[in-house]
Amino acid sequence: MAMVTRRWMSSAASAKSAGKGLVVPVAEVHRFIVDCLKAVGTCTDNACIQADVLVAADSRGHFSHGMNRLEMYVKDVKNGTCMPNAEPCVLNDTPSTAWVDGNNGLGAIVANFCTHLAIQKAKQTGIGWVAAKRSNHYGIAAFYAEQALQEGMLGMTFTNTSPLMTPTRAKEAALGTNPLSLAAPGTGGDSVIIDMATTAVAVGKIEFQRRKKAPIPSGWALGPDGALTTDAEVAFKTGLLMPLGGSETHSGYKGYCLGILVEVFSGILSGSAYGPNIRHWLRPTDKPADIGHSFVAINPNCFAPDFGCRMQDLMTCLRNLKPQDPSKPVLVPGDPEKKNMKLVDKQGGIQYHENQLKASLGLAQELCVEPMQTVPMKTC
Repeated sequence: MAMVTRRWMSSAASAKSAGKGLVVPVAEVHRFIVDCLKAVGTCTDNACIQADVLVAADSRGHFSHGMNRLEMYVKDVKNGTCMPNAEPCVLNDTPSTAWVDGNNGLGAIVANFCTHLAIQKAKQTGIGWVAAKRSNHYGIAAFYAEQALQEGMLGMTFTNTSPLMTPTRAKEAALGTNPLSLAAPGTGGDSVIIDMATTAVAVGKIEFQRRKKAPIPSGWALGPDGALTTDAEVAFKTGLLMPLGGSETHSGYKGYCLGILVEVFSGILSGSAYGPNIRHWLRPTDKPADIGHSFVAINPNCFAPDFGCRMQDLMTCLRNLKPQDPSKPVLVPGDPEKKNMKLVDKQGGIQYHENQLKASLGLAQELCVEPMQTVPMKTC
């Protein structure tokens, strides 16, 4: 008991010292996530797969979709709205396509199954397209699109989410943040990796600002009166995100249209819940999410030769453009994430905000698992 008490005290002190040269080793983050998921009945294999996705998000600097999402997954498993050990199954299969039932399993389990299936089909026919229904939140979309790169292919994925987007001219939400991702290989291991919400920002970024008790930029969300708000607490509670682009004046209708595109490929095509019919995860519910996804793998060798060389040439051209600010070079999608992963390796772990560490400590106490341990940041 004394040892456990010391661990709690040590972790509490670490949380208070966050931002002062302390990090959590990647392996320790993974261990903690696995322990939390196992504590609510998830088998080890599935817990590890789900942890892989959350760790990948934080390692890339997408803190809104990493540890920040663990409490939501744990809650869904505990209240029975997600079946952590369910396995997906194929309902309809052709050489290039498949329709999958996720059986209300963990999003990462369903997504990995579908991604592997799409890649196998693309190896045989040039393209694989897999749509899944009855799934759950699957984390960062790029995690799945990137898997195609390992096979020299292009990868794409789409997913619908809880209704959080207010369509242009509306004062209530009807579509999700509905992210999409594309990963395209260049040469020498280089690549373009796009991962973006079709709202002005992912709701997790508002949640992260809320954890920090910081405001949000104008243009991210609306308040209950339909007017712009910079209050993260208000934005989180109302759940009225603006489409990519913001107001109609600033072409927000384009983000609205992209949200519909993702909804067609995800909810409509798969037969899952769609639009306003998806449960609202910001509010208490015992309703399964029934989220829909699509996964696409494309073999570029079925088209014009030397795809990778042309892709690399375009990336080189973009990176070499004269920047507006010499201290901020032009990037291609995926560059910031690659830079952050190198930083994590260099400093020996992930540096979390103090409030995230406190929240994780509370979750550890709730589930009776060993909390995450911080270590001094490496200096080079």
